[in-house]
Amino acid sequence: MTGMEQIRKKRPKRDSDTHLLQGTRTYLRDLWRSLRIWNEFNYGFRKLSRVNSCITFFGSARFDENNDYYKLAYDTAYACGKAGYAVMTGGGGGIMEAANRGARDAGALSIGCNILLPHEQKPNPYIDIQLTFHYFFVRKVMLIKYSQAFILLPGGFGTMDEIFETATLMQTGKIRDFPVVVMGSDYWKPLGPFLQETMIDHGTIDARDLDYNFARMTNDPQEALDIVRLRKLGESL
Repeated sequence: MTGMEQIRKKRPKRDSDTHLLQGTRTYLRDLWRSLRIWNEFNYGFRKLSRVNSCITFFGSARFDENNDYYKLAYDTAYACGKAGYAVMTGGGGGIMEAANRGARDAGALSIGCNILLPHEQKPNPYIDIQLTFHYFFVRKVMLIKYSQAFILLPGGFGTMDEIFETATLMQTGKIRDFPVVVMGSDYWKPLGPFLQETMIDHGTIDARDLDYNFARMTNDPQEALDIVRLRKLGESL
C-alpha cells in the first residue's frame, strides 16, 4: 500500500456536515441541502412530539460497563426513570448506553438521538425511540428542545461542545430555568479554576454566569434527581 493510499484509508469519509461546511457551492445545491436539513428537523419533531418530562444525559461513548462513570450514569438514569422521567441521550455507547439502559430497566421511556459517523457511533440496544441524524446541529436541537434538565457526566470534545452550547443558551436567555447537574467531580474539577481564574479574570464571562443557578455538582444519583425536582418545583410555585 502506497503512502497516499494509507492517508486515504485513515481519512474519515465525507458525511452531510462535511459537504455542507466545505465552502461555497452552487445555489441549487445549497437549496437542496437546506430542504434536506428541514426534512431532518421535521423528522425529529414528529418522532419526539409527545415526549414530556425528559432528562438529557451527556457523556462519552468510550467508557465500558466496568467503568465507575458508566455505573454512575446507569444508577442516576435508573433513579430518574423510577421517578417518572424519560431519559434521552445521544444514542451511542458508554455513558449514553448506561443512561438508556438505566431508564429501560426502570421501566421509563428511553430515547436515543444517534448521529451517523464513519466510526465509533453505533446505536445502543436499550432505546425505545431511536432517531438517526446526519447533521450534528439538528441532533443537538433535539437533545435540548425536548429536555427539562441536563445531567453531565465525563466526556470528550462532543460532551464539551454540548454542555458549553447549553451554557451559552442559558447565558443568553435562549433557554431558561433548566437544571444542570454535573457528575464525576474528580473529572471536572480541573475545569473550575480555568473558568474562575482565567475566564472571569479576563472578563470573557461574568461571575454571575457561574452562579448557583447554572449548575450543581454531585456524585449521588438521588441528589441529582432531587436537584432536578427542586428546580422544577421552584418554577411552578
